[in-house]
Amino acid sequence: MAHHHALPDAAAHGALPRDALPRTPVLTRVVVVVLVLLTAGATAVGLVALWPGGPAPTSPDLDYAVPGATFPRATVVRLTEPCPATAPDSVGTEPEGSADCGQLEARLADGSTQVVRVTTEVSRSGLRPGDTVVLLRLPDDAVDGAADQGALLQSAYSYAGVERRAPLLALAAVFVVLVVAVARWRGLAALVSLGVGGAVLLLFVAPALLDGAPPVAVGLTGSGATMLLVLYLTHGLSLRTSTALLGTAVGLGLTAVAGVLGSNAARLTGVGDENSGLLQALATNVRLHDLVACGVLIAAFGVLNDVTISQTSAVWELRAADPGRSRRALFASAMRIGRDHLASTVYTIVFAYAGAALPVLLLISLSSQGAATLFLSEDITAEVVRTLASAVGLVLAIPATTAVAVAVAPPPRAPAAPAGAAGPGVMGSTAAPAGAPSPDDDEHEDGR
Repeated sequence: MAHHHALPDAAAHGALPRDALPRTPVLTRVVVVVLVLLTAGATAVGLVALWPGGPAPTSPDLDYAVPGATFPRATVVRLTEPCPATAPDSVGTEPEGSADCGQLEARLADGSTQVVRVTTEVSRSGLRPGDTVVLLRLPDDAVDGAADQGALLQSAYSYAGVERRAPLLALAAVFVVLVVAVARWRGLAALVSLGVGGAVLLLFVAPALLDGAPPVAVGLTGSGATMLLVLYLTHGLSLRTSTALLGTAVGLGLTAVAGVLGSNAARLTGVGDENSGLLQALATNVRLHDLVACGVLIAAFGVLNDVTISQTSAVWELRAADPGRSRRALFASAMRIGRDHLASTVYTIVFAYAGAALPVLLLISLSSQGAATLFLSEDITAEVVRTLASAVGLVLAIPATTAVAVAVAPPPRAPAAPAGAAGPGVMGSTAAPAGAPSPDDDEHEDGR
């Protein structure tokens, strides 16, 4: 979610080139570096303390198929219409004329053809002849064992799913090409950062949670590690990036507090659907109650990163456009931009969660109960807590980041000298020096 707002054009308004701006005081730079190092140190300590002791545990109860089963790919030859619904008074009898309904005929790589039963949803999914599907083939001993127990198997083959790798890879390739084409090297860095974030989730967050580590601590540590790697990799090593990092850290802390307080106040148990119940049964070390707050942190990180980067850039650009503006006026101007950003981002969060919880919204529409009764359902309440906690962290992160950026940005330039006493290029001239280059953020970082 990237939001861009119109900022003053420094060159167009007669502002000084960035190299002519006052430098941020050394003491301020030292404080920023110390705070960044403390953040990195706390993250490193968290990684060491919470790193799982071994590989993530697995459960044989979650195996997709019996040992020895294979998943051959096949090409759809024919797909019949779904079977009509059976009338209540004819349970156990097959509807007349339905012998050939709800069947998928597919050709295997060896040329043989298999006919398998499929559900109504698969029959209506839009599969056409020529599409590739995956079948599940049970080993011969499993088929013989089922026959010995009196189970009726129409075939050793059954429908497993659609082969989706080709369209997903094509969509991913289009995404990568567009990002690199539009954002150039910075887009490539963003893609690498996306991979880094995924690696942190898969290699640290998930195994640590399964190992029984505190979910909130895992969420903060994982987000902190991702933040340190992603921000500097994508936006470069500069004082501006460090300022955005500190603002993101503040926002994550506030979001964690809001998530914990919200889940505690709502008395959430963490068991809101069948997946949570299954996880509780199979992974007894996982602290489901705190998973809500951990999920809030993971989900809110990307939005917070977007907001803090935008606010920090706004402060630096406003300073470049008007080097003589006081810090108070600079904060007020940046907050006007922040309010616009906040207004658009808050409903972005709400609709993002609403999209993820669309089945829940449909159930609410079908229900004739009042809102108070609906909130007895934990899955609905958990979505509300996630949304509001993320929004609280976001709202508070904007003024916090803006205040930090105003304090760290170059100080106001001294008032202009009296007319006639100033040399060329000194404040007070009505235009920038002839031929002064316009700053290009896509190619250069001022590092201030």
